Amino acid sequence: MKLFKMLASALCLFVLCVLVVPTATADDWNRETVITFSGPVEVPGVGAQTLPAGTYVFKIFDSLSDRHIVQIFSQDKKHLYTTALAMPNYRLKATDKTVITFRERPAGQPEALRAWFYPGRTWGEEFVYAKPRAIELAKETNEPVLATPIELAAAPVEALKTAPVEAVSPKGEPVEIAQVVEPPPMTAAPLPKTASPLPLIGLIGLLTLGAGFALSTASKRAA
Repeated sequence: MKLFKMLASALCLFVLCVLVVPTATADDWNRETVITFSGPVEVPGVGAQTLPAGTYVFKIFDSLSDRHIVQIFSQDKKHLYTTALAMPNYRLKATDKTVITFRERPAGQPEALRAWFYPGRTWGEEFVYAKPRAIELAKETNEPVLATPIELAAAPVEALKTAPVEAVSPKGEPVEIAQVVEPPPMTAAPLPKTASPLPLIGLIGLLTLGAGFALSTASKRAA
């Protein structure tokens, strides 16, 4: 009887611990990241411009689509500079720090934003430029660049979710997107994590409560 009571108490304690597990923080969900640029940086998207050296906040606007939408704010998050379209890009090894990559340009010109990798993730965001600008960047950097034919400067956020994306070569010709973004290996882990663990936690809790109730009933019968 004592054994049944001990097991029932342990199960109840486990359920309590499961139910108080904190949910993912806002930073995990939208990947809010504070980034400081030491020099001017060209950014794509709606409101595309060259940002001066300074500190900015990067956030995912919509992480439920296969192509993400990234917003860049001022450090105090009161001003939105641009809303940019991006596509998932894979890297072989995740790092514990934020990684930003650029497209190197001729001396005297600002670097162009290329990709953003959030700490602990093997999937990052490869930025898409308006096609005319993408062709120019491809020529300057001598490598293909992701492009969209829609006019980003006037595109509403909803339009970015369905905007066609291609890759353009330095000659302005379309090439395979795989030449720009790295596809996952055949044995790669699942795509970027976006689902909440709450349903699984709830299921575990219900199953454990049921087991505790069964043990409690058994202990009463044994008494």
